[in-house]
Amino acid sequence: MLVERSGRRVDYPPVTGTKVYLNLGVEYQDKHGALPCDGVGLMREEFIWTYIQDHPLQLIQEGHPEKAVDQISEFVRKTCAGMHPRPVVLRFSDFKTSEYRNLRGGEKFEPEETSALLGWRGASRYYDPRYTEAFRLEVEAVKKVREDFGLTNLWVMIPFCRTVEECAKVVGIMEEEGLVRGPDFKVWLMAEIPSNIMLADQFNRYVDGYSIG
Repeated sequence: MLVERSGRRVDYPPVTGTKVYLNLGVEYQDKHGALPCDGVGLMREEFIWTYIQDHPLQLIQEGHPEKAVDQISEFVRKTCAGMHPRPVVLRFSDFKTSEYRNLRGGEKFEPEETSALLGWRGASRYYDPRYTEAFRLEVEAVKKVREDFGLTNLWVMIPFCRTVEECAKVVGIMEEEGLVRGPDFKVWLMAEIPSNIMLADQFNRYVDGYSIG
């Protein structure tokens, strides 16, 4: 929007009635922080795993879980620092089994599914005993960014959450690890399943906002 000011034409971003968040699907660049936005509304963790290239359970099995924590936190730290104090919403991992199998060691931990799109993904993995320890690494990485680096503008998002009970279990694990919802830490839900909308009043007990998937 061009505005005349003191004989000069100045380009200002238009005023909007809603907040404008970035959908960040690639590595953060300095130019993103300079954009006239209100923060990052969706930072996909899967892109970080394509850099790590190791299945998280493989790293745990080998005794190097810190590799996942350190690399996730470093990628996220850059984005949060560039956007600070604007919020950055990191969506927890949402690979399908077919995609996890492509990571090093993945074939040992991932079942073959007829329809991976509707299978073992998103929230259903986080509380599953077969995967919980891997999810705790993601939570630890978020804590590292918020506590060790002091970037409390980092929030999180839960993807593909089928039921209210699933949501409660995931939030419970986060709380066990010290990530508790509060004034400066929000939990969003990716609304991509009919139940997320039809039961919104019940999901609201565990989340602070939604992103339409």
